[in-house]
Amino acid sequence: MSGFIDEAQIHLKAGDGGAGAVSFRREAHVPRGGPDGGDGGSGGDVWLVSSTNVSSLLAFKDHPHRKASNGVHGQGKAKNGARGQDIEVEVPEGTIVKNLNGEIIVQLLGSGQRWMAAQGGRGGRGNASFLSNKRRAPNFAEQGEVGEEHWYNLELKLFADVALVGFPNAGKSTLISVISSAKPKIANYPFTTLEPNLGVVKAGITQWGSFGANRDFIVADIPGLIEGASTGKGLGHQFLRHIERTKVLLLLIDLSSETSALVQEKILLDELGKYDSALLERPRLIVGSKTDVMNPDNGFEGLTISAVTGSGIPKLLNELSQLVKQVDSIKAEEPIVIHKIEPDSIFARKIGEHNFVVTGKEALRAVAVNDLNNPAALDYVQSRLKKIGVDKVLKRAGAMYGDSVHIGSLSFTFEQD
Repeated sequence: MSGFIDEAQIHLKAGDGGAGAVSFRREAHVPRGGPDGGDGGSGGDVWLVSSTNVSSLLAFKDHPHRKASNGVHGQGKAKNGARGQDIEVEVPEGTIVKNLNGEIIVQLLGSGQRWMAAQGGRGGRGNASFLSNKRRAPNFAEQGEVGEEHWYNLELKLFADVALVGFPNAGKSTLISVISSAKPKIANYPFTTLEPNLGVVKAGITQWGSFGANRDFIVADIPGLIEGASTGKGLGHQFLRHIERTKVLLLLIDLSSETSALVQEKILLDELGKYDSALLERPRLIVGSKTDVMNPDNGFEGLTISAVTGSGIPKLLNELSQLVKQVDSIKAEEPIVIHKIEPDSIFARKIGEHNFVVTGKEALRAVAVNDLNNPAALDYVQSRLKKIGVDKVLKRAGAMYGDSVHIGSLSFTFEQD
């Protein structure tokens, strides 16, 4: 089974809030003890955190579910429930989070970036919180709020200094195996590489001699591209996605191929440009590979190498390191984290000729009491709904006297003032 997964789905469930308690002081010599029901604890949040500790989305392939713990219920004697524990779900750097409609919600590009992917439910208030001059002995409390629950699509774009781009069997895997410690699958047939491989090129060290570099750099062996890759042919979109975040492109031209070097170069550049025109603006180096089995009619002019004999390898690495150094010298912008903020407003929607549904966190919280048959609780709910403007929202939606209104588990008949 492959150890590299760059697409996955994840299901995240935040913790539910604990319920508030209904309790009154029961102490000797206190004939009229007041309410002392504690509040429930809020549910734990679920955070996505980009980390260098993980390199793919493999952990979510067969186990997509992650859940935070619930808040603890409140108790008498004004004991508030404990908050549920948050959980952090580690994802690789370069993870893009989308909703099920394919819209980007957030991009976690740099190490340590965090995003709250599911918010825990708020704990319910105990009856002590409802004490007022009007309510001297409130005998109701709030239920805890249900924590958010979401499915997300995750996509991974690798980060590397150099991307090896070429046709299948152009010698990319052999090259990365000799310039780094990466051990990709190598064979003499197309599409040997079906997943990206990363290798670290150590500064100034090769088995054929040193080269001028002052830092290590990361090379990505991208699976071979074919004509039509920009339209998805041959899994082109899946492969091209990993080129987007690389600093330098190394185009390998197969000198043993019967296809001329100019034609290979044109096809590769065309496919890159069709997928993302910005890729053509990246610094790039075009190199001929496989000089040990070169077709003399290939017509390539430029730097040539052989990963088998080591010919040209030190010079190649020197030029690559210089290109990477040039890119490093340009002040890079901070990774942009894109949030799609969902409005937390109150909405009324007509679902039938005389039926309306009201949604929104504040409206649902207002009716989240434990006993809607309790007159005191209903009095509180009514005043709370009016205070947050539910009646105005219903009027704007076209509600008339006698229409049925549904908010969570509460249903009532609309009456205008």
